[in-house]
Formats: sequence, structure tokens, C-alpha cells
Amino acid sequence: MITSDEMAVVDANSEALGVPRKQLMESSGNAVARAVRERTAPGDAVALVCGRGNNGGDAMVAARFLSDRDVTVHLLGRPETISTDIARENWDALEADTVETRVVRDSADFTLGYPDLAVDAMLGTGVTGALREPEATVARALTDANAPVLAVDVPSGVDADTGEAAGLAVEADAVVTFHDTKPGLDALDAEVTVADIGIPTAAEEFVARGDLLRLSRAENAHKGDHGEVLVVGGGPYTGAPALAARAAMRAGTDLVRVVCPARIEREIQGYAAELIVHGFDADRLTPPVVDDLLDRAAAHDVVVFGPGLGSADATLDAVRAFLADYDGTAVVDADALQVVPDVETDATLICTPHQGELRAMGGETADDPTERAALVESFAAEVGYTLLVKGAQDVISDGEVTRRNRTGNPGMTGGGTGDVLAGTVGALACRLRPRDAAAVGAYAIGRAGGRLVDCEGEGLLAGDLVDELPAALRY
Repeated sequence: MITSDEMAVVDANSEALGVPRKQLMESSGNAVARAVRERTAPGDAVALVCGRGNNGGDAMVAARFLSDRDVTVHLLGRPETISTDIARENWDALEADTVETRVVRDSADFTLGYPDLAVDAMLGTGVTGALREPEATVARALTDANAPVLAVDVPSGVDADTGEAAGLAVEADAVVTFHDTKPGLDALDAEVTVADIGIPTAAEEFVARGDLLRLSRAENAHKGDHGEVLVVGGGPYTGAPALAARAAMRAGTDLVRVVCPARIEREIQGYAAELIVHGFDADRLTPPVVDDLLDRAAAHDVVVFGPGLGSADATLDAVRAFLADYDGTAVVDADALQVVPDVETDATLICTPHQGELRAMGGETADDPTERAALVESFAAEVGYTLLVKGAQDVISDGEVTRRNRTGNPGMTGGGTGDVLAGTVGALACRLRPRDAAAVGAYAIGRAGGRLVDCEGEGLLAGDLVDELPAALRY
């Protein structure tokens, strides 16, 4: 089962893997045509009602495969307003063929006639809300028609994720949907067929460009909508918390604060004027600081815990104490990772170990990428947290869904890269569920590194990745 948003990601990832949307539309249209043939006989009248998007394009393709039926294609709206190139190409193909086409410029112009089967291809899974005109009038006509209705992907007006309608919706007798069923289809009194349209398995297994669609922002967004991150780090190291904090800003969070020892407060502040830095009176994180830290963390969406903290016994005791009382979302990195398996916490954790740190946590690894992914998934299920295990091929798993990331290159082995990743994931976790934040973060860091090495060669610095992040996160 797959949601409409997830389906959009998979479609885009499929294209990134070399299976273009045009090819997927051909497969979808062929599936619709098969469903029509199963419900009609040669010579039967079939009315295909098409919207101006790819859902309508699927039905336009189907019309070309139904030459032995009496097909009429109704386009809702002017041809010049068809919203995608591939749907427009398929409309042009119909216009050049002998298929009967009708353009519905106004709801008053629509006449369904008396078909043996009507096909609803007005709106697809990505459209929600109450139907507008002419779709509302046409939906009423389809529902009232004395003919069965086959819906393409989802009945128009029905939310594919919930099965609910904000108003009028097409009452379909059957639905042909693609790749996987949608959550809302279970609520319908309709026969549902799932058609395999050739989307590669890798489109779901590997993180790719389509995953960046998860990061869309509302046009009316304002300050605070994209989260606030608290970075807890520093002591033995100064650069690590600064890199993580700068990465969080570049990855799109609205506000970043850093908590660190007071003696390095000014140094960290010097990395970026936008940072807000709070120093505590100790050389490193210790248990007496934890109560104040918990108060500060409660005012943030995500805490990035670990960059530059070091592994002193008192510091690890403080990490244990913080996690034991924290119930928010935290990205745990570096030395802080070693205490995670022994702590009982209500926090939502995203852990970012490399393979050595994974072993220290009690997990297992392997050279074979598929075997390694299975081991990470098993360990994630055991500990109950999301894991992002860094490597030549990153593995991301929450114990239920496992993804792999193939971006990156050997030029990214310099120190500080993990700190940049932790800050990036922290920013993304303000907006995305943990496994998606980890997956998109890994993809973006690798993509940033690839862009830099392609342009400038190896020897890049972690700070270079930070500056490249906005471009790497752009779809």
C-alpha cells in the first residue's frame, strides 16, 4: 500500500533511474485498456472522460489500444491548457488519429451519451478537495449514468489516502490503480485492480532525486514553520558543533541554537552570525548541565546531540541522563552513540553511526550491500530507533522500511563530514518523519559531495559541503 505523496516520489525516482514518465504512462494506459476490454465487448461504446493532467493522459493512451471499441474521448478544458507535456503529446496523437474527441470548454457543453462503459480519468491521486467545474457536473453525470464506471487510479473527488470526499465524488464500480493499492481505496464499494506498470524495485529501495519532493514549502509559509534545532556539542572539539549547526541552517531550518562550553562559545559564534550560542560553565558536558539542557531542548523541534562532545566518563553520564528524561526527537552522533543501547528513553532517536560505531552499539555489518541492509534493518527493529549507517553505500532503516543511498564518492572521507550530515538530518527531521529525514539527508550530502568533486576535484572540506547543501536539496 502506498500513499499519494509516496507515489509521486516513486514516479520521480523511477524517472531518475531511467524509466521516463512517458513510458510509465504507456504502461498505465495499456492497463486501463485491458480493464476496459475485460468489461466490454468489441463494438461497445466507451466514453473516456479525461482531465488535463497525467490521469487524463493515461486514458488518452488507453483510447489508442481500444480500436475495436466505439471510443469517445471527452477532454475537460481547452487542449492548450493540458498541464503536462506527455499528456499533451497523447492528446495530439488522438487528434491525428480517427478516435472521436470532444472538447468540453464549459460544463454545459458536456453530454456523456449512452455508453456501455464510462471511464473516469478526470483527477488522479495527487488532487484533493472539493470538485470544481466542470468536474463537478461531469462527476454527477457519471454517477447518474445508466452505465458502469471505471475510475483511473482513484474516483475523482475521493482522497486516495483516506477514501473520503470533500463533497461530490464519482461513484465508481471499479478502479484500476497502478503499482500498488492506495489506502483510501479500501473504503470504496468498488472492485480494485492493481496494475504493474514497470516501476523498478530500486525506485523504492534506493534514495534518489524524487525524495526531494518531500521538501516542498507552502507559499504562505512563515518563520517557525520549518523548525528550530538545538545542537549540543563541543568541549574537546570546536569545529564539529559549528559544522552541524551551519548545516542545519543550510538545510532549511528556521533557527539554530548551539549549547557548548562557555570557553568555546565565541569561537563557535564566529562561524556564522546567524547562530545563537549558549555557553555553560564547564569545560565539557557534565551531569549538572542536564536540567538546563532539557529545558532548552523542550523549546526546540529537534536536538542534534554529540558533535565534538568527546567520550569522557562524565560526558557520557550526561548523555545518558539527558536521553533518559527526553521525549522529543534527537539526532545522535559521534561519541554519544555508544550510550544509546543502554538507555531507556521515550525519545524518537535517529542514530548516525559509521560501521565501526554500529558494531560498538551492538549491531552487525557485512561487505555485501544487500546483506548489510538486512542486518541494519534487524538491528533497527531491535533497538527501536532509526539508523543511518554511513558507508560507501548508506543504509537507512527504522526496522520496518529500509532504504539505501548511493550518492557520494571517496573524496568525502575528510573529517567533519559526519557532523554536516547530523546537522542536515536534524533540520530535515523538523519537517519529515525520521526515516525520510535520514534518507534525504544522506542523499543530499552525497549529492553535494558529487557536485563539488565533479567541479573542483578531490580534497574537499566539510565546510564546502555545507555551502553546497541548498543546491543539493533542490529538486
